[in-house]
Amino acid sequence: MDETHALLSRIAGALERLAPPPPDPATLAAGTTFVWRPAAGGLRSVPGGGAPLDLLLEVDAQKAALVDNTRRFASGGAANNALLWGVRGAGKSALVRAVHAAAAAEAPALKLIEVPRDALGALPALLDALSGAAVRAILYIDDLSFDGEDDTAKALKPALDGGLGGRAGNVIVYATSNRRHLMGRDARENAGHDLHWSDTAEERLALSDRFGLWLGFHALDQTGYLRIVAAYGAALKLPLAPDDLRTRALQWSMARGARSGRTAWQCIVALAGELGVDARI
Repeated sequence: MDETHALLSRIAGALERLAPPPPDPATLAAGTTFVWRPAAGGLRSVPGGGAPLDLLLEVDAQKAALVDNTRRFASGGAANNALLWGVRGAGKSALVRAVHAAAAAEAPALKLIEVPRDALGALPALLDALSGAAVRAILYIDDLSFDGEDDTAKALKPALDGGLGGRAGNVIVYATSNRRHLMGRDARENAGHDLHWSDTAEERLALSDRFGLWLGFHALDQTGYLRIVAAYGAALKLPLAPDDLRTRALQWSMARGARSGRTAWQCIVALAGELGVDARI
C-alpha cells in the first residue's frame, strides 16, 4: 500500500508539473517581465533591465521594424510574430528587452514572458491561461533552434498559428536564433531522389515561415564596433581619452577574435572594472 501511495504521489507531482497552475492575475498586474517555469509553479516575476533603445547602435532598421510591430501589438492592432536571427552577440536579445521596456512604459498591460526552451512542452497551458487574461503578452524565446527528431518544435506551433480556434489575439512570439531556419540542416536534403527526407526537411523549415517578421543581424565592421564602444563609454562616463578608448577597444576585439555589440560591452565592463566605474546603465 505504501509503495502504491508513493507511486501515485509521484504521478500526481508529474501531472502538476505538466499542467502548472494558471497565472495569478495579481502576479501579472504586479510586474512587466516574467519567466515561465512550469516545474517551479508557473510564472515568476523577474526584474527587467538592459541597455536602453538609444544605446543599441548599428541595428537601426531592425530596431525601427520591431518597435513599430510591438507598438501596434500593444495598442491592440495587428502584428506579426518576429524572428531575430543572425550572428552571435549582435544584440538580438538586448533589442527584444529594450523594445519591450520602451513599449511597456506607454502600455503597462504589455508583458514580456520568457519561455525557456525546456519549458516549450508546457506552452499550451500558458497559452490557455493567457487567452482570458487582460494583458498583451510577448512570449520571448531566446536562442531557439532544433536538431534531429525534436518534438518540442510541435509545441510551439499553436503559439504561432493557433489550432482550429486560431491564435490568441493577445499573444505574440518573439524568438532569437543564430539560425535563419531554426532547424539543423542535413546533407540528405540535397539528395533529390530521397523524397521522404525532402518531406521531412520541408516540415522542419516550415516552422520559421510561421514568423511573419524576419530581422537579420550581421557581423560588424570596425567602424560600427568602435561606434558602439564609444557610446557605451560615454554613457558610463569612462575617464579615458577617445584615442585611448579606441586603442583598448581594438586590442580587446583582436584578443577575442570578434567584433560585435556583445564584445563591445564586455570590453567596456573590463575597462569600468579597471577604472573603478559602476558598469550599470
